[in-house]
Amino acid sequence: MSISSIVILAVVALIAYVLLKSVHKIGPAEVGLVNKRVSVRKLRNDNPVAFKGEAGYQATLLMPGLRVRVWPIFAVTKFPWVQIPAGEIGVVIAQVGGPVPIGAKSAEYDAAFGNFSDLSGFVNGGGQKGVQRPVLPPGTLVPLHPVAFMVIGSRQVFGLPVSPELVRLNKGEGLTPESFGLDPRQLQVVVIAPSGGQDVVGIVTTLEGQPLESGDIASRLGGFQDIETMEQQPDATDAELIDTLLGSKNDEHNNYQDFQKFLDAGGRIGLQHDPLQYGAYLLNPFLVRVDMVPMLVVNQGEVAVIKGFVGLPTLDTSGSEFKFGSIVRPGHRGIWQEPLRTGKYPINPRVYAAEIVPTFILTLNWSTSNSQAHDLDSRLEPIIGKSREGFVFTIDLQVQIHVSDTRAPKVISMVGTMVNLVNEVLQSAVGNHFRNTLQALEAVQFIETRQAVQRAALEAVTQYLSAYEVETRGVYIQDVVFPEELVEVLTRREIANQERATFVEQQKAETARIETEKAKGTADMQSSLARSAVSVDINRNEAQAREAQASGEAAYVRLTGEAEADKLRAIGLAEAKATEALGVAKATGYDAQREAIGEMSTALVAVAGAIGEGGIDIMPEVLVTGGGGSFEGLAATLMQALRNGTLTNGSGNGDGRRRTEVGEALAETAQEVESTMEPLGSAEPPAE
Repeated sequence: MSISSIVILAVVALIAYVLLKSVHKIGPAEVGLVNKRVSVRKLRNDNPVAFKGEAGYQATLLMPGLRVRVWPIFAVTKFPWVQIPAGEIGVVIAQVGGPVPIGAKSAEYDAAFGNFSDLSGFVNGGGQKGVQRPVLPPGTLVPLHPVAFMVIGSRQVFGLPVSPELVRLNKGEGLTPESFGLDPRQLQVVVIAPSGGQDVVGIVTTLEGQPLESGDIASRLGGFQDIETMEQQPDATDAELIDTLLGSKNDEHNNYQDFQKFLDAGGRIGLQHDPLQYGAYLLNPFLVRVDMVPMLVVNQGEVAVIKGFVGLPTLDTSGSEFKFGSIVRPGHRGIWQEPLRTGKYPINPRVYAAEIVPTFILTLNWSTSNSQAHDLDSRLEPIIGKSREGFVFTIDLQVQIHVSDTRAPKVISMVGTMVNLVNEVLQSAVGNHFRNTLQALEAVQFIETRQAVQRAALEAVTQYLSAYEVETRGVYIQDVVFPEELVEVLTRREIANQERATFVEQQKAETARIETEKAKGTADMQSSLARSAVSVDINRNEAQAREAQASGEAAYVRLTGEAEADKLRAIGLAEAKATEALGVAKATGYDAQREAIGEMSTALVAVAGAIGEGGIDIMPEVLVTGGGGSFEGLAATLMQALRNGTLTNGSGNGDGRRRTEVGEALAETAQEVESTMEPLGSAEPPAE
């Protein structure tokens, strides 16, 4: 092959190689960065991008497709489009443009810059180098110039650094968020939501802006001029002032997401008055920092006393008599005279300190167990004191206090916090009172007068706490740990009292049982009682009837008896006259007979006559014999018959009166015979 052929082939090969190197295929999500290697023009104003054909990185990018740039005049490097994943943001750092103002930390932004995809518009519109105030939102996919703009994402850094330090880092392990002093978590969307069941707010601190005014610790757009204007209105209430203070002005700058508007509205560097509430925010981590803090929650039965550290100058409204601090209207520095009531408040706790004051009846225990509703008594311990004799007592105490919502600001102004009220004020007052009281009493006297001691303590604590605008609702001695020497005696005494009480209760129970049984018996006998009542009425009526019948019969019998008596009386008188006449005749005959035959013979004749008439049994039932012979037995039988009045005239149907008179006469005769026979029986028997 000739030399000319070789040259032609070499030229063709060179042209082919140049053409091959000059054609570039740019992918669909790529851009081609053109670097012009040869030019008579040079870049000025230390800008790394050439806009007028200067040597260096060209402002115009090669978009997706087949693109031709003559090699070796131009070199093309492919870069991916900037893509921001969901839930993340991209921070843009411009490496072209004018310098930022002195003291500024970020470049001014114009809405015409858009998403920074128009490099010429950015530079010609006055764009500045450095951190750009807006961020690229999640889901952004934009072909940014890789030299003009670097984009920092949480996972990747887009662009080509020109700073020597960054170039050195990029040649090593590559650029990361830490290379710019950021944590990857700062490049995520800021989400404010309840955390662990607790409500939170975002406290904002801005890193750029004009300095705060002298004496201020936080920035509020427009200051507090609106509060001052409202106070000049006579009908403005404290509640309206509070609503204005808590009303956020974040809508004026889209919750710090439009940082340029924030600065234009007068936003200042440092702590911000208005916090962020629930939501998702695209915040530039170079300009805004957010800290999550608990939201102020005021529950039912509580109020929040606000201590304002920002606002208008202090203007005390408590009056000259109150000397325990300043009470001010909302919007001034000091303790607000109007507390916050039940609700949730997005308040910045770094500019407003809230002291929660329970307005329900607060129970404090001086014991080893704490209250369940609060922990204010966690440091309270049982009170230890000595009696007059030196016995050591341990007293578990319970005190109930109440702080009204309207007086809560003054209470906090005097004591600072509720913990101070309990631990500094109440603990010393209650403890010293009981120690002094116990020391002045004997041990047994304290035990016996426990109720009186409790009442005295209530009066003393009530008077003491009234100076602090606190109401005392009760002081109660819960338990007393007695000295061991007294425990045994008190135990025996208590057992005796309990037994006595038990006996009393048993007695009451028995009495009640008796009453119950009585009532039950009465109830059970109601039917019988009713029947008895009816029976009584019936018997009463029957008795009255029988009484009437008896009265009639008695009258009949009386009349009949009187007639019969008159009859018998007449008959008796006649018989008596006859008997009397007969007796007189017999007596006369006996006298004559005795004179004629003697007394003994007369008696025998009378006896024989009586036997003959059948009035005397001649065979006695009992035969009595003696030394006098048969005659004495007969005489005895006769005497017995005479004494018993059985001697009759034998007729068997004579009346009684007659038999009696005859019996009496016979008795007299028997006595005479007996008297006659005594000398006979006592005489000595005749000699044989």
